[in-house]
Amino acid sequence: MRRITAGLFISLDGVVQDPQDWHFPYFNDEMGVAVSEQLGTADTILLGRKTYDSFAGAWPDREAAGGDDAAMAKALGDARKIVVSGQDLKFTWRNSEQLHGDIIEAVTALKLQEGGTDIAISGSVSIVRQLLAAGLLDELSLLVHPIAVRSGMRLFDEGEPIPLRLLSSKTFTTGVLHLVYAPAESAPEGTYDDAKAHLPQPENS
Repeated sequence: MRRITAGLFISLDGVVQDPQDWHFPYFNDEMGVAVSEQLGTADTILLGRKTYDSFAGAWPDREAAGGDDAAMAKALGDARKIVVSGQDLKFTWRNSEQLHGDIIEAVTALKLQEGGTDIAISGSVSIVRQLLAAGLLDELSLLVHPIAVRSGMRLFDEGEPIPLRLLSSKTFTTGVLHLVYAPAESAPEGTYDDAKAHLPQPENS
């Protein structure tokens, strides 16, 4: 079964909306490696319509321009791109197709298909939320930026708790934290009485 990974730029206060407005000053070689490992090496990419429209409006031109980002642009163009939308879509970017039917059923079937890499998600917050709730997301990669954006859509809205377990963490020189999580079967349990046993005790005089 194929794994599904999601990568998101996120602010310290949990905002994931319009990262192009605040995250570029923090983009360095370390972040470039992290993004490439999660997204740039994928042979299949799952995207919401808004994220797809943003990608399709920029990356083909970047590939054609042949600049520093041309290799990433080509990798994204060569990947199979599956777009989740309730509207009928027409595509001009190569290797693009629309996901039809119920998203949970369709993604479950997609995980069973053969492929050489993980299936990657970039942005597409609604899809990330739905797959997390359904237990279909295998890995959540968060690039936490040291800025409080103060407005905009946040990754987690109101609802039932979603327990996660930390797989890895790394601090970039920009102050960005790269945190990678996987779903956890359940949240830990405990009370204040359990916690207070771990408070430092005064030394005997």
